[in-house]
Amino acid sequence: MTVAKRMFDVVIVGAGGSGMRAALALSEAGLKVAVLSKVFPTRSHTVAAQGGIAASLGNVREDNWHWHMYDTVKGSDYLGDQDAIEFMCRAAPGVVYELEHFGMPFDRLENGKIYQRPFGGHMQGFGKNPVERACAVADRTGHALLHTLYQRNMQANTHFFVEWMALDLIRNQAGDVLGVVAMEIETSEVMIFQARATLLATGGAGRIFQASTNAYINTGDGLGMAARADIPLEDMEFFQFHPTGVYDAGVLISEGVRGEGGYLINKDGERFMDRYAPTARDLASRDVVSRAIATEIKQGRGCGKNADHVLLKVDHIGRDIIMQRLPGIRDISIKFAHVDPINAPIPVVPTAHYMMGGIPVNYHGQVVAPYKTGPEEVVEGLYAAGECACVSVHGANRLGCNSLLDLLVFGREAARQIIEDLQRNPHPQLLPADAAERPLARLDRLSNQKNGENVAEVGAAMRQVMQTHCGVFRFPDLLAQGVKKIAEVAERVKNTSIKDHSKVFNTARVEALELDNLIEVAQATMVAAAARQESRGGHARDDFPLRDDDNWLKHSLYYSTGQRLDYKPVRLKPLTVESFPPKARVY
Repeated sequence: MTVAKRMFDVVIVGAGGSGMRAALALSEAGLKVAVLSKVFPTRSHTVAAQGGIAASLGNVREDNWHWHMYDTVKGSDYLGDQDAIEFMCRAAPGVVYELEHFGMPFDRLENGKIYQRPFGGHMQGFGKNPVERACAVADRTGHALLHTLYQRNMQANTHFFVEWMALDLIRNQAGDVLGVVAMEIETSEVMIFQARATLLATGGAGRIFQASTNAYINTGDGLGMAARADIPLEDMEFFQFHPTGVYDAGVLISEGVRGEGGYLINKDGERFMDRYAPTARDLASRDVVSRAIATEIKQGRGCGKNADHVLLKVDHIGRDIIMQRLPGIRDISIKFAHVDPINAPIPVVPTAHYMMGGIPVNYHGQVVAPYKTGPEEVVEGLYAAGECACVSVHGANRLGCNSLLDLLVFGREAARQIIEDLQRNPHPQLLPADAAERPLARLDRLSNQKNGENVAEVGAAMRQVMQTHCGVFRFPDLLAQGVKKIAEVAERVKNTSIKDHSKVFNTARVEALELDNLIEVAQATMVAAAARQESRGGHARDDFPLRDDDNWLKHSLYYSTGQRLDYKPVRLKPLTVESFPPKARVY
């Protein structure tokens, strides 16, 4: 089968915040850029970000990037790479002002400056008092961000390929990445997108869990492609469970609700966070709050007839503030929890939310992997940014509002690095003869498999295993069983079949291909979690309740082939300031 081919300077997979921020810089530099997206760009999952963008503007109270850096390092439970964290926190005010100049409609303070609200783990004076650092557009910051970036990209003539799914990376003998093979969802046509640089910006993979705040499109496509191309995945055991997903629905209730004065209560009406974080209380780090909720439920203080959730009380802050600052949250609460927060508390429970791990990159967005001599050698032609990438600014736990910051800073920086690299290598390389072989074989198997497994059933089995064996608290026997069970599910994935073989908008085929990616992420998460014998950030083990810096202050690297684990050191040396040495994390 001959596969059509198109040539671009850069191909970007994913049109969320990081993909569009990079595309904008690259298109404005005069490069020919293709952006592939499974959905219309403004429907990418960045649209769901509610709380804000962390930046030390100091518009409400004094703030500076060094305090922000400390909070991020502490939030990461000291697993974050401090050079990358310094780079991000220093760049934060600049990327926010840039957005303001792009026309992003930030809320305003009385004096006309950008509105900022307090957020979990954001402190003045190296952890002393909470500070307002989240730059917000009511509770729809991600929505405003995507629309702002999309309009700018239209102006810059970026080529969008909407409803296209990337299937696999193209690598040559030397290991360089020369583009991707992708499929148009509308027609099932397969095409080679050859490019001198390929940027993966495919977002998270929260759909490996049963209860998730993630959209159905968050299937870890970039990670699946990287894993199949023999690129390791970093720190996959660290998944953030957001403390406040709507009970029974998983839809996110922003931390901004607590930033505006909301707080959590148990069945006795008690503000229980005082027990777990006496200073920061409801605005402690997310892993701390999630574990506190899980503990309250475990100890029988949960709410409802099954005592399996807690309540988020907002009614006391008044109708006016809710309507002005949290209108979207009110809509979500009414729609999914059947509760109007103006009158009654919202039932919430910790829900899988954000992946701290991902494709290993340096802070210039270049994908790095141990090959010949060092632990971080650049994979030529391949870049990653946003949630699918692990620059490791989030380490073992992400600070609220650092996700939008991460994708803006590193989307922009990856673009700068790509421009520099392409000037050095102005000519495209020759494609290998078997460029499209792997994805065509995968499609061929789906077309010809008879009497295989049902995709939905296998997907449900995977989510069930992850939810039961790799949740907020992790138990030794459950992890050991989980590794076996997820391997069994992976065998079933190899044997899936679809009944619909039509060409037009074949969603059955898309779901089967997405499951190939999800299972890679699920196995990486389970295997890495079973191996890490400590509790750190989002990874809390019942049998190893303490953090162990002597043995485990290191990043894990998971290789799909043979499910091999390797490790590399955490970069504790910042760019210009003194290192923050690991110490006990108290809020």
